Amino acid sequence: MSAFFDGLKNAGKAGMVTPILLMAMLVMLVIPLPPLALDVLFTFNIALSLVVILVAVYTPRPLEFAVFPTVLLVATLLRLALNVASTRVILLNGHTGTDAAGNVIQAFGDFVVGGNYAVGLVVFLILVIINFVVVTKGAGRVSEVSARFTLDAMPGKQMAIDADLNAGLVSQDDARRRREEIAQEADFYGSMDGASKFVRGDAIAGILILVINIIGGLVIGTIQHAMSLGDAATNYVLLTIGDGLVAQIPSLLLSSATAIIVTRVSASQDMGKQVFQQMFATPRALYVAAGVVGSLGLVPGMPNLVFLSLAALMASSAYLNAQRRAAADEEDLLVEPLPHGGAAASSPEMKELSWDDVPPVDLVGLEVGYRLIPMVDRSQGGQLMGRIKGVRRKLSQELGFLIQPVHIRDNLDLGPSQYRIALMGVTVGEGEVYTDQELAINPGRVFGEIQGTATKDPTFGLDAVWIDPALREQAQGLGYTVVDAGTVVATHLSQLLKEHAHELLGHEEVQHMLDVLGRHSPKLMENLVPKILNLGVVLKVMQNLLAEQVSIRDLRTIAETLAEHGSKSQDPGVLTAAVRVALARSIVQNIVGTAPELPLIALDPSLEQILQKSSQGAGGGGLGIEPGLAERLQKSIAEAAQRQEMAGEPTVVVVSPDIRAWMARWLRSAVRGLHVLAYTEIPDNKRIRVVATVGREDGK
Repeated sequence: MSAFFDGLKNAGKAGMVTPILLMAMLVMLVIPLPPLALDVLFTFNIALSLVVILVAVYTPRPLEFAVFPTVLLVATLLRLALNVASTRVILLNGHTGTDAAGNVIQAFGDFVVGGNYAVGLVVFLILVIINFVVVTKGAGRVSEVSARFTLDAMPGKQMAIDADLNAGLVSQDDARRRREEIAQEADFYGSMDGASKFVRGDAIAGILILVINIIGGLVIGTIQHAMSLGDAATNYVLLTIGDGLVAQIPSLLLSSATAIIVTRVSASQDMGKQVFQQMFATPRALYVAAGVVGSLGLVPGMPNLVFLSLAALMASSAYLNAQRRAAADEEDLLVEPLPHGGAAASSPEMKELSWDDVPPVDLVGLEVGYRLIPMVDRSQGGQLMGRIKGVRRKLSQELGFLIQPVHIRDNLDLGPSQYRIALMGVTVGEGEVYTDQELAINPGRVFGEIQGTATKDPTFGLDAVWIDPALREQAQGLGYTVVDAGTVVATHLSQLLKEHAHELLGHEEVQHMLDVLGRHSPKLMENLVPKILNLGVVLKVMQNLLAEQVSIRDLRTIAETLAEHGSKSQDPGVLTAAVRVALARSIVQNIVGTAPELPLIALDPSLEQILQKSSQGAGGGGLGIEPGLAERLQKSIAEAAQRQEMAGEPTVVVVSPDIRAWMARWLRSAVRGLHVLAYTEIPDNKRIRVVATVGREDGK
């Protein structure tokens, strides 16, 4: 029990107001209320209506008062519940006098209409006509039209936001915020269209309650309490009129608030400033109005003092506004003096260009068609953002440096289901995925065909089929690898980031890595950069390693090797070869894992001698070999790599250290997944197994 009260105590106090009001309404409908309670509730109802209309006036934008339809409903229900409670008290105790239903109703019945129920009835009917015919009907029509036009304009607004986003005029966060505002605007005006019906029904209910109370009061007074018709009319009709006025005044205030909200223009300015700037800021209109009013003041028999005083006030306001506008225009026309006889200064409206107007190129970008937006939008249940974050975390741990964030945006120039991956603004990969289907990839050996749309896996170019999600288990049973659209995009992005990791590593990243290492090995960093090598050489070495899929996580070993060999050579190629030898165990483990043997593809000794002589003759810049020999060599290595792939083993070519770098660059684009090692890069404790020797016939 104590836990229950603790929960109530910790509940938000502001959030309990509406439930308390709803419970109070239920109480008012069932339990008779004393006159004092009616006084408090009627006063609260009037105060609530005043607060609502003032908030409607001073709210800068209608959307900032988005809770207004709910407030309107609660206030209407509260007023109707009060009518029921006051009706019960009036009919039960009305024979005792005009104070039977409390002081508030008595004040409106006696003081406001002078105790004359005929006058009160006329005033009540006038208020109802103003509320029902003028304010409520107009506000309802405006709400209906606003809701219709807002919903019709949504697609155009969405396309305008997409166009601004593609043009770089807004950021991804700004575009998302503007889309949310459009959705909120549609919801708000749709709710206002329904809320205006509450106000209309409330006005009708006020008339019916008045008629029922008058008839019921006269019947009860004359029959049950043996009152004369005049006395019954004096008591019951006066109480009913007071009750109606107490209810109609807040109703008129809420109706006016509704009309103000729906007729407001969505500008970030309260209504008072809008009225002053747009009505009284034009001197010509005030001058003309002052002339007309002054002319009427000169007509004999008219209240001359009132008309002439008002005309003078309007003319004075027009003169002051004209002076203020002239001063503002003169200030806008001022120009700065010419600097040392230079050209004239630009106008204030022409903002000088700065480097802020040159947007930087996104290092990593992902553009998607409009049908793929739900994949990257968390509010719509998209999972791709989380997967991309996982890809960045995994690659950062594997490669040894922080992968830059991926900037995602929609692109109307793409097909609805297409995506494009760009690095430094240049497209490096693209594909097409379907969010309502899954991709069944043929890994090389399947036991049947699956129904769907044939395609190619965008990551590795394997045969694949887009299938219905219901066929997932069947496809897996046939040997297919089945993934969803988000996984396809994430895998493609991961592979491209891994292949182009050397392009993502820059001076800032390397400096940060060295700073982190310097906190643990200060002497090593003190001797390395910039005493032995400058930062550019270290960067080039690390880029060379990443280009051949070698991780730079072991930064200590890399730094120690550079410090050892940097005093002998500043050539990044020579230093890269030395670092690869130091990282030999890590490189081989990345290829074969913990397997005891390393399968190798060797070159025929005579062919290797030819390649070495060609390398020496070319000065180390490449190999000058006969094109036919190069083609046959490339073809032989590709065939050996295919046999290794069918056997489920990696493809590793071992060559002399002199030609390793060139062979790696030459074969990298021709054979996917190929590793080129030098003899010096094979660890002593690793057994080797030569699976093929290439070039025996080609070397003759």
